[in-house]
Amino acid sequence: MVGWLEMAVGLNNGTIAENITLFAISIIAVKASFRMTCTSLRINFRYLWPACFCLGALFAGPAAARDMPLSQVLIDDSPWRLVADGFTFTEAPAVDKDGRLYFSDVPSGRVYRISDDGKAEVFAENEGNTSGLIFGPRGLLFGCLYKAKQVVAYGPDGAYEVLADLRSANDLVVSQKGHIYVTDPKSNAVWLVKYEPPDKPQMVAQGFRPNGIILWQDEATLVVTDGESPVLRTFRVESDGSLRFGDANYSPLQTTFGATDAQSDGMTVDDAGRLYVATGVGVQMFDPTGRPGGSIGKPQAAFLSNLVFGGNDFRTLYATSADKVFARRVKPSGTPSIVCRTADK
Repeated sequence: MVGWLEMAVGLNNGTIAENITLFAISIIAVKASFRMTCTSLRINFRYLWPACFCLGALFAGPAAARDMPLSQVLIDDSPWRLVADGFTFTEAPAVDKDGRLYFSDVPSGRVYRISDDGKAEVFAENEGNTSGLIFGPRGLLFGCLYKAKQVVAYGPDGAYEVLADLRSANDLVVSQKGHIYVTDPKSNAVWLVKYEPPDKPQMVAQGFRPNGIILWQDEATLVVTDGESPVLRTFRVESDGSLRFGDANYSPLQTTFGATDAQSDGMTVDDAGRLYVATGVGVQMFDPTGRPGGSIGKPQAAFLSNLVFGGNDFRTLYATSADKVFARRVKPSGTPSIVCRTADK
């Protein structure tokens, strides 16, 4: 029942309803054009109006062909379930090549992982307050230490190496080239930290308040949330790691009643190119062209901070929300780039 209700919400957010509107507008526009043409040529319009319907269907067809509703994502009778609780503020969900979940309880300074028996166990503990995590080259767990304002790489034993010091380090994503992109909301900037070979940080984007960040699986496009606008910024990744454009292709994000921003935070992508972003209204989903496909309700009323696909088949969508971590099974898989690139080799 939960899946059906959420699917119905999705169908009214830029999918079937949008296509019906586009179809109707196309028919009206073509019909008006035909009427003017027939008047000028003294042709009786009533013999030609059926062609308007056919042409309207032709113009509306491509929009329907791109439709990716929530019915392709949600599984009936598979709602959010509790994975772990008893924390202060959970963030930074990340999965290794086997789909095992890691996450941070930011105020406590602890990084947890889910053991084989489904329990949360401490993987690392420090005073840096880890706010972002992602696995990358060599199987290392890269992280942002928010309090320490550092970018680090965790080893298998939980010890870490400092890679860079920034004004603030909130969230990050890493490519298989060893290019680490870090959001720095205090500087209104995105930084590039090169791990292989190491280099000093380079500012590659600025002029907005970045928060969540994700790479498409082909690592050619970088998407960043904007903490001051209900949009997602999209950048083209150049071969040297620099960024171009920064257009607001994923917009507008839905906002809660009376809010001016979407409370957008962490993001993830699936193998079909859909993008999922944690917001105040829930998990908002977009197709590869940036069109909204619907929203999945939050697992609880509290703040929704981040998302990641995991599990042994990467068809489990994990969500961090305040004091808890949740999960739900979904239809698509979201294979992390660390697995994709390993398979390519």
